[in-house]
Amino acid sequence: MDRLRAMHMFVRAAELGSLSAAARSLSTTQPTASKLVAALEASLGVQLLERGPARAALTEEGLRFADSARRLLEDYEEAVADLDHSTRAPRGLVRIAAPVALGELKLSALMLRTLQQYPELQIDLVLEDRFVDPVEERFDLTVRIGGTLPPELVARALATWPRYIVASPGYVERHGLPSALEDLARHSFLRYPGWTDDVVTLSSAEGRVDLPVATRYRINHAVALLDAVRAGAGIAFQPCWMVNDLIQRNELVHLLPQWNGPSQNAWLVHPRRRRQPMRVQLMKDLLVREIQAL
Repeated sequence: MDRLRAMHMFVRAAELGSLSAAARSLSTTQPTASKLVAALEASLGVQLLERGPARAALTEEGLRFADSARRLLEDYEEAVADLDHSTRAPRGLVRIAAPVALGELKLSALMLRTLQQYPELQIDLVLEDRFVDPVEERFDLTVRIGGTLPPELVARALATWPRYIVASPGYVERHGLPSALEDLARHSFLRYPGWTDDVVTLSSAEGRVDLPVATRYRINHAVALLDAVRAGAGIAFQPCWMVNDLIQRNELVHLLPQWNGPSQNAWLVHPRRRRQPMRVQLMKDLLVREIQAL
């Protein structure tokens, strides 16, 4: 029996509450997971899990053993990380989750450059706008924009990005350049479907203002919303990292620059560990540097 692999499977089953979920997270089958845990139980002479049709519950012995097994696995990974730092280039798989727009527009290019630089590295970049739990879904690192941060995870603040009011040059030519907040009321705002009211909040050095606006088109994809703005369909709030280059190239117009929409807050989130493997620490440092430079 591969005892280390069996302990890994048991710890995942304890975390996820089922052998089938543990098997999926470790890219194997439920029968294999069951055999590994059964062999571990036989070698220890105790039952660690109470199996049910859909879930597996820890026995009293399993509850005690899970913490020790988790620490042992962390010690093993830390030892491998020390070896990597002293003798090797980064190698192995790093799993990263990030918002769709940020991944498409900025992070994918970073991943490709990193893979070219480190031939033994593998990267899974999964783009999801929903909250991704790095523990349950086995991600080493997750980039999150907004939302509530779970207290059991490590979260590092990366950036706070203002949202600019932007429009295409063609739209401004057809509909005029707003010179005051009140002028926005006669323009068509493009927004996300979650904003169902017809009021937007803007802020400046003068304070905050809730402003009624008209909205005819809502879309739930950040890149598609930006494309609609560039096509001249209306004006919109866009985070500065998405539009700074377009504004500098005069492909978008920054309207009423003294006023901004609600800011975006970006976080790097990962499970609590005493030490990250070299490959994960490398990607963590790269993500921090890339995102803070946007």
